[in-house]
Amino acid sequence: MDQMTARRRVLVAICAMGLARLGTPVLFAGVVGADLWGDYCVGVMREAGIDLAAVRRDPGVKTGVTVSITSPADRALVTYLGSIAALAAEDVAGDVLARADHLHVSSYFLQSRLRPGCAGLLHRATLAGLTTSLDPGCDPAGQWGPDLADTLREVDVFLPNEVELEGVTGISDPERALRALENGRTLTVAKLGARGAVLRSAGTTYRRLAFPVSPVDTTGAGDSFNAGFLHAWLEGRPVDEALAVAAACGALSTQGLGGSGGQATLEQAETLVRSWPGGGGGG
Repeated sequence: MDQMTARRRVLVAICAMGLARLGTPVLFAGVVGADLWGDYCVGVMREAGIDLAAVRRDPGVKTGVTVSITSPADRALVTYLGSIAALAAEDVAGDVLARADHLHVSSYFLQSRLRPGCAGLLHRATLAGLTTSLDPGCDPAGQWGPDLADTLREVDVFLPNEVELEGVTGISDPERALRALENGRTLTVAKLGARGAVLRSAGTTYRRLAFPVSPVDTTGAGDSFNAGFLHAWLEGRPVDEALAVAAACGALSTQGLGGSGGQATLEQAETLVRSWPGGGGGG
């Protein structure tokens, strides 16, 4: 194995599970309670082959839980933060970064303890030679704080969905919003649900139509999309190929129940891409 393959990526749970399924080695950094749900989360990730050396079990907090309420017409997520809000930037120490080549941060707006030090953590990762990515998640307060713009200066790949993209920029048109976020570094990849996905790179906008699947459960589809994009991007594939793999991973994840129940292997994602090659392009 070469160094890129043998090292680990620091990620969050559903995205981490998706990357492990695709064949990417994963190191997970986080906090869980010393409780039943903590045991469950740790057990599931361990079975997936994820390195849990950087997970801290804290008996002083309860493991965070999200309940997904779905119907054919809509979905709602109800979250008890618990340990989700317990991770701090200093918990991701230098020895953790030394074992990785990429750092991914998710649920920026939910991680109230991590958020003030997130830019600093990403900067430390960059200085250590890692690439970085961030998925903001929704801001429950609806404020979309200006600190995110400062944090994005330390990010290589930004992965919002269409609601988050509009919330961060105040612009409803995705392509205009992508242009507004250009800062000379960050590649923004926007998930547009049934309309597919779009990114802008080196002055060119790339689009990918959604694959024609009938969703069973859309829980975690965005994180599975993230996993697909990051896996392909970290392999050095062109951004349009990475976008296609991402869209396939997102679509296939909706065919099973729960955030990780339908996550794709790389072979399954690439088979879907080959079966529908005309789904996008640059412009």
